[in-house]
Order: sequence, then C-alpha cells, then structure tokens
Amino acid sequence: MYLLAFAGACVLVAMVPGVSTAIILRQTLRSGRGSGLAATLGNETGILLWGLAAAFGLSALLVASQLAYDVMRVAGAVVLVVMGAQSLWQARKGPVPTGTAAPPEVATAPGRRGSYLAGIGTCLANPKAAVFAMSFLPQFVPAGQNVPVTLVTLAVVWVLIDLLWYGLLIWAVDRAKDLLGRPAVRRRLEQISGVVLIGLGVRLAVESR
Repeated sequence: MYLLAFAGACVLVAMVPGVSTAIILRQTLRSGRGSGLAATLGNETGILLWGLAAAFGLSALLVASQLAYDVMRVAGAVVLVVMGAQSLWQARKGPVPTGTAAPPEVATAPGRRGSYLAGIGTCLANPKAAVFAMSFLPQFVPAGQNVPVTLVTLAVVWVLIDLLWYGLLIWAVDRAKDLLGRPAVRRRLEQISGVVLIGLGVRLAVESR
C-alpha cells in the first residue's frame, strides 16, 4: 500500500511545473524528441543520485551545511540564468535557415549529450532537490522496514514515474511540431523559455532554505 501512496504522490509532484519541466521542454523544442529524452534521462539520473544520497545519509551533510547549500544554490542559479540568456539570444538570432544545419551524425550526438548534461547538471546543482529527497522519501517508509533498501526502492519508483510523465510531455510536444516548428512560434517559445529559466534562476539565488 505504501508504494501505491508514494506513486500517487510522485505523479502529483511530476505534474507541477518546475526547473526540470522547463529544461526538458526547452531541449525538446530546440532539438527534437531525442534531445528531450536525453534531458529527461539526465534529470532522472540526478534524482536517482539524490535518492541514493538520501538513503545513505549523504544528503544530510548538505542540509546541515549552510555554506555547501549556498554554494550549490548559487551555482544552480547561474546555470539557469545562463541557459535562459542563451534562449533569449537564440530567439533574437532567429531559427537556423533550412539547409544550413550540420549533418545528423554531427549535430544529433553532441546535442543529445549536451541535453543529458543539462538535465543532470541542473538537477544536481539544485539544493532544493536534495532537501526534497530528504523530506519526501522518508515519509513513505513503513515502520520496521529496512530504511536504506526502502529508500532506494522509492527513489527508483520516483524515477520511473518521472520518466513516464516527461515521456508523455515530449510525445505531445513532438506531435505538435508542425505548429511549434514555425519560425515565429519557435522564436516566441525561445523567448518564453529564456524568461522562465532566468526567473527560476533568480528565485533560486534569492531563496533561503
């Protein structure tokens, strides 16, 4: 029963837009479904690592150290602001003209690798993710259960539900690519993405615990 309750909570958490949603949709809109999935895998790698850290008590060190928390908070904010500025710059430049793109074997792999790194980087540089893992996962550990093993199991369930939710989002965006791929629409979406990422970065920079 505790797994069902936890799964339901994970669905609600996944549906709330945040940094992860912004990064995944940004990469999908810019480079297609493959890059969106790569960003999702990167994000879920980060979540799994935070879940494992929570299981073995490592996240407690971050929660206990104000300096470590602040360093990660500022680093995460810088990453988000830089990515937002890149989106605004891309919107100002306009879409790449048809026929000038690099061959798929050149453009696709680095794009997906960069998307994966963007996903895992923003997740690991977000101290709120560590605090959330420390406060969210333990609530669903039944009395008498092996705590580390149960926390790892919950982290895996969390990742699987996230993968399903973000996969559906990426599929929906990809289905609408004819509309979203229009130059004027893409430019506007880049602008919105840039503003949202910068806003999230500023909020992370000024927030306290």
